[in-house]
Amino acid sequence: MENSSHVQNINSNEKDTAEAFNRQSSVFDNIYSSNLIVQYKRDRVRSAVEKYLPPHSSILELNAGTGEDAVYFASKGHKVHATDIATEMQNALRKKAVDYGLNEMITTEVCSFNHLASLKNTGPYDLIFSNFAGLNCTGELQKVLEFFPTLLKPRGLVTLVIMPRFCLWEFLLLFKGNFKTAFRRFKSKDGVKAHIEGVHFKCWYYSPSFIKRCLEQEFELLSCEGLCTIVPPSYFENFPVKHPSLFLFLKKVESVLKKTFPWKGIGDYFIITLRKRK
Repeated sequence: MENSSHVQNINSNEKDTAEAFNRQSSVFDNIYSSNLIVQYKRDRVRSAVEKYLPPHSSILELNAGTGEDAVYFASKGHKVHATDIATEMQNALRKKAVDYGLNEMITTEVCSFNHLASLKNTGPYDLIFSNFAGLNCTGELQKVLEFFPTLLKPRGLVTLVIMPRFCLWEFLLLFKGNFKTAFRRFKSKDGVKAHIEGVHFKCWYYSPSFIKRCLEQEFELLSCEGLCTIVPPSYFENFPVKHPSLFLFLKKVESVLKKTFPWKGIGDYFIITLRKRK
């Protein structure tokens, strides 16, 4: 398993984001591994990917974190090049790959998705994959997407999990008096402040139509579905424990409505998959 890294001219928000996730790397899996809503989200995302991904594919994963998805896809026979800006996340990922005996299937590279032009392992790949809103940590997503065609094989796939500009669950917090959370995504032009482990950085929010517009010249849309539109977001972590039957019911309803309007675009996330035309 190779470990490539290189010096990049990163901006202050990238530095802050890297520091935040470096600090969280040692506790990330402990925080989220037992969260039943996070487990539901991972299952949904993986199902969306596997619907189109050919066997024995090569995957470029952006913002790979501690490697939960990299390990999953590698265990299914895919080769994964897992990238992240946070060095400590990469260290945790490499250890996990060794522990699971997948170090021949997973390679790593410390690289920001804002600097794909300097990516050492340029593929080409069958899939570019980014999970759980890592790409929301850039205000220049259009520039990131511009590099995708050159990194993909003909008919290659893109699956991104992005936070949209409107989340129904967050907006409903208005009725509990939480105006800050209810309206935070509407102020994303200059970035919205977020914080992890005491480090503040900015996030931006994007609609499915934005992703489609950026990629429409070279990609066709295969699927777009809402995630945690009817099922509550993962910060309602006690909800499945307190209301198991209701949680199961909401998952079934979301399964039916996830690709319909307006539900496909008003969840905590949306999952969008596109295919390169040639």
